Amino acid sequence: MKRSGSAQSLHGFNCTDLVLDDFFRSESPALNGLFLNFGVIALRMTSIAVIGAGWRAQFFIRLAKLMPEKFEIIGVVARKEEVRAKLQLDFGVQTFSSVSQLLSYKKPDYAIVSVSWDANPGVVEDLVAADIHVLCETPPAPTLEALQSLWKSVGSSGLVQVAEQYMSLPGHAARLAIVRAGTIGQVSSVEVSSTHGYHAVSIMRGFLGSGFEPTEISTQQFSAPLVDPLAREGWNEDLNPKIAKTTISLIDFGAGKSGIYNFVDNQWHNQLRHRRIVIRGSRGEIVDDSVIRLVDGPAITTSRIERYQLGYDLNLDGYDTEHLSFEGQVVFKNAFKGLRLMDEEIAIAQLMVQMADWIDGKAAAPYPLAEACQDHLISLAIDESITSAKTVVTQTDAWASEARH
Repeated sequence: MKRSGSAQSLHGFNCTDLVLDDFFRSESPALNGLFLNFGVIALRMTSIAVIGAGWRAQFFIRLAKLMPEKFEIIGVVARKEEVRAKLQLDFGVQTFSSVSQLLSYKKPDYAIVSVSWDANPGVVEDLVAADIHVLCETPPAPTLEALQSLWKSVGSSGLVQVAEQYMSLPGHAARLAIVRAGTIGQVSSVEVSSTHGYHAVSIMRGFLGSGFEPTEISTQQFSAPLVDPLAREGWNEDLNPKIAKTTISLIDFGAGKSGIYNFVDNQWHNQLRHRRIVIRGSRGEIVDDSVIRLVDGPAITTSRIERYQLGYDLNLDGYDTEHLSFEGQVVFKNAFKGLRLMDEEIAIAQLMVQMADWIDGKAAAPYPLAEACQDHLISLAIDESITSAKTVVTQTDAWASEARH
């Protein structure tokens, strides 16, 4: 029995489709046994702990609960007693008031750290000191000095990965598969207008294949009225236009590779602004789900990335994304079909499963600490370029040499 696909990695992104051969394929993404010759080969349960109890931490808790065959939550750490009580009530998890209390109870296979920017480095360092694998939220540290200090402390441990999920989103995973197939030739430019800072930089670097070279950033901000109809909690009552800032950065990654960063305040939630990505190559380009390219003939053709969604009309197979295809070929397959996950949850679940498989030596690293440090280094330079009104050039930092080994 074998897995189809391969575990190739660009900046730690695993593009394996995570499905079993047809004869043994299960509809469950968290299979707890593979049937072979009338017997069962049990897959190892991965024990995890979650440090933090906020909105983001609860994504990991919910997803682990949806995959009980794969994950065992040994505990969640939260400082406040009332928060711990609510976690126990909402999720039925065991809770602890500190990392040390958790570890004295039981050591997990890996810990997910989802705490404040300022608290994150210290928690990661404590877990690494206890020889625990860590999947920490973005960014790994708030400032350049904190990034450098964290890297000096844990960078060589080989225990830390970062939960940078964007290149695991179905749409981006499909685009990456198309880029890797050489469909649009050599990629030289990426424009991102959807998410902020280090996430946007991660997307650019992922499609460009950029490393750790010095990077030049020039940024401007503009203000204009914009209705802000939605927030994380839902609809806003005030639908009058308010002044919103638009941040536009030109990023020179070197070697002829460039990025355009375009972000409007609250663009994550503001549905009055389209999400947009442009990936330009030597033989064509991808704009969102549309692909234009030069083919033999010669001819210029256009094609689309198509999503096959279950649950419409008389399709009674549940409401799920099944796959994304391009010109008749599946370029992304949902490994978690049956769980009815939104794209963000699919990406996070992919990171969680890949982290477990990486620890077991079965998969590429999900997203190494060095990559996340570089993403935030450039994100911080965008901020510096705004405040200084000058072009900023980043320098090659310590994580670059370690990452190349």
